[in-house]
Amino acid sequence: MALKKHLPIAGLGLALIGVQLITAATGSDYYLTQLTMTAYLGLLIIGLCLVMGYAGQISLGHAGFFGIGGYTSAALTTVNLSNALASGQPVVRTLDSLGILVHGQNIYGETLLYIHPWVACLAAIIATTVIAFAIGIPVLKLKGHYLAMATLGFGIIIYRIVLAVEIFGEADGISDVPPFPLIANIAITGDIDQRVANYYISAIVLIIGMILLQNLIHSRVGRALTAIHGAEDAADAMGVNTAKYKLYTFVVSAVFASLAGVLLTHYTGGISPSDAGVMKSIRFVAIVAIGGMASLWGALSIGLILNFMSLRGLFGSYDDAVFGTILIIIMLFAPDGILRLPFLQKLMDRRGDKS
Repeated sequence: MALKKHLPIAGLGLALIGVQLITAATGSDYYLTQLTMTAYLGLLIIGLCLVMGYAGQISLGHAGFFGIGGYTSAALTTVNLSNALASGQPVVRTLDSLGILVHGQNIYGETLLYIHPWVACLAAIIATTVIAFAIGIPVLKLKGHYLAMATLGFGIIIYRIVLAVEIFGEADGISDVPPFPLIANIAITGDIDQRVANYYISAIVLIIGMILLQNLIHSRVGRALTAIHGAEDAADAMGVNTAKYKLYTFVVSAVFASLAGVLLTHYTGGISPSDAGVMKSIRFVAIVAIGGMASLWGALSIGLILNFMSLRGLFGSYDDAVFGTILIIIMLFAPDGILRLPFLQKLMDRRGDKS
């Protein structure tokens, strides 16, 4: 039973390795750039699937959490504190003595002093957790379209903040975000010479995320979430602390989105207001709906396919229109997700019987 539970994870790992080997054999390594970005976005997708499919909550503000993570890390790692250190400001001197600051130079030979990406990442996760708690406590008392509108409002607020605040680059966003160092000379970066390494880093991060959420939904917490999704009032009557589980699930999902924002921002070297826009949130909701709200594997599979196609520019200027159209079609003809269509469900059942 334990082995069978981990077979899908092993299959995902083998599939990701196979994709890289195919790109190497065909000389199409350039695809790895979009595939790496897709893997980081997959982290957000599975986190959103946890909220929508298992806690039964609709969130139209997850691009906002993505933006909080990306913008916080980008701002902290691009602010130049060299003048503050030279003037002897005690806070900056203390941070430098603790090894929290990184010394470097830009392409013009100017001295740079910025906060270490690991510290910036931790700050982004903490900020996201605090904001998710602050938003979740009042908002998750709402249901249905009221909840959707409240989370949509949150997403709009985040978008307007990053668009108007100078430290976040306003309409231009933040560029020249430094690489995220890992071990030895390996870092999360868009450099061509580390393209393969970064693909595998993103794959490992995604697999770890899937393992964590798979263990969660098969635990006591997961059974409680299933009960809440099925009949919240009945679950509450049976002693399930529905408010606590919904809040914690919302926070976990927000942290997944924030981490995706941090890693993708360091990989691409920048972030813009559109990355935290409302249309991105709607796109993420559409992907989860297409894959099946109560199916992590369905949401992840569809997310990897559609995000890769979008990043490759296959939809052109009609990108948002395509996702909107797909969402309408799915809601009309396959409200449980495309993988729950009768003929696909029968095919999966037959494969399960044979195994």
